[in-house]
Amino acid sequence: MANAEPRNIDAVVQDAAHSVMSHYNVAGLAIAITVDGKPRFYNYGVASRETQQPVNNGTLFEIGSVSKTFTATLATYAQASGKLLLTDRPSAYVPELKGSPFDNVTLINLATHTAGGFPLQFPDDIRNATQMMAYFKAWQPTFAPGTYRTYANPSVGMLGMTAAKSMGMPFDQALEHRLFPELGMPNSFITLPANKLAAYAQGYDKNDKPVRLSLGVLGAEAYGVKTTSKDLIRFVEANMGLTDTSPLLKRAMADTHTGYFQLRAMTQDLIWEQYRYPVSLDALLEGNSNKMAYESNAVTALNPPLPPQQSVWINKTGSTNGFGAYVAFVPAKKLGIVMLANKNFPNEARVRLAYRILTELQP
Repeated sequence: MANAEPRNIDAVVQDAAHSVMSHYNVAGLAIAITVDGKPRFYNYGVASRETQQPVNNGTLFEIGSVSKTFTATLATYAQASGKLLLTDRPSAYVPELKGSPFDNVTLINLATHTAGGFPLQFPDDIRNATQMMAYFKAWQPTFAPGTYRTYANPSVGMLGMTAAKSMGMPFDQALEHRLFPELGMPNSFITLPANKLAAYAQGYDKNDKPVRLSLGVLGAEAYGVKTTSKDLIRFVEANMGLTDTSPLLKRAMADTHTGYFQLRAMTQDLIWEQYRYPVSLDALLEGNSNKMAYESNAVTALNPPLPPQQSVWINKTGSTNGFGAYVAFVPAKKLGIVMLANKNFPNEARVRLAYRILTELQP
């Protein structure tokens, strides 16, 4: 599959990684690539400047909004298990919302950022479940559901809460005791066990001060996963059908690749974002830009929805105050990449790095 000798791609990865780390003062970076189901791992720098512990395949990173891909997978897994339907309203599982504007929103809207306009984060005064529920009941949409894409943590958080309720367990347990084990991801967590704390990378903020994630309301569902490059590249391989998973889980992952809305070159799947392949770097940069993350953009509904495609570039970025992540894969080429850093450096640089590496691997 690869058109480069291993030493060639190794040199490309090293050059690209060192360039990014130097330019953005990134302490540590883990990159995993997969070609035909065969992963390769590249680790650079340190997990902590204080301890000088080097990054390795088992270093745990915060992955921010890449966590949302697991939330979507949990929802499609619940659907495949007969626990819910994505066309349902959240009030079917959260009865407190019945009669509120949320009754006009489907779980598909929550999973595609098209509920009608939530803020990126909850207001600062929303600090517990009671306040959260009052906020949702009082919410008034800015747009009709399914007309605008507004990237937001509260709506995705509600998706995760609803999926977990349909399965009769808390969200963190649904991931840690059901989804991650079935995916073969033993080092992926919402809450780190004591024996894994030593593997947890130290994050650094924009001023290079040490920082780690503190989960807010519905934070676990929207941005709370910590994982390793080894586990996350396995998830990428599973999404391309290259690992041995149950038929139920295969169906659930495939369902997350269904396209529901079009926004210029980007097709909005269930959390995942995809582009027709081959794709230009400019299209990827636009789709992963601040305009997409922080502004409301009109979308065109795909009717019927677009079935899962093979010749597409599928990706997702994720950030916390101290970490930056990017995941991309091309099913038709059986190519994928995971990048995990203990600093939140710009999405543009992450996309450029991944594009350079995957382009090098093209036949």
